[in-house]
Amino acid sequence: MPPVSDSPTKAIAAPERSLVQRMEALQRANDIRSRRAQLKRDLKAGRQAIHELLLDPPEYLETAKVFDLMLAVPKYGRVKVNKILSTCRISPSKTIGGLSQRQRTELVELMRRR
Repeated sequence: MPPVSDSPTKAIAAPERSLVQRMEALQRANDIRSRRAQLKRDLKAGRQAIHELLLDPPEYLETAKVFDLMLAVPKYGRVKVNKILSTCRISPSKTIGGLSQRQRTELVELMRRR
């Protein structure tokens, strides 16, 4: 039996990043945020269909929440979105990239019926 140590376990910290790396990450994050904001405006205005985004999402949309994206669609409020997500057995905190193929197709089929 190994001896028990009284010393506290060391927490593993995130690696240090240089100023250039941090600025690049910040630029990528800002780019993703602005692209998502434009996409939501397009959804609201009816210039973009949510069905194709759910079936084949662009890379910048992979980490977005399904719930937030669906709220941008006209005539879809919190109650309707929650009802659809629970029918498809999808958590409101699920990301677009985290959806399985079954969830994607079931969600699109259900939204096309409404």
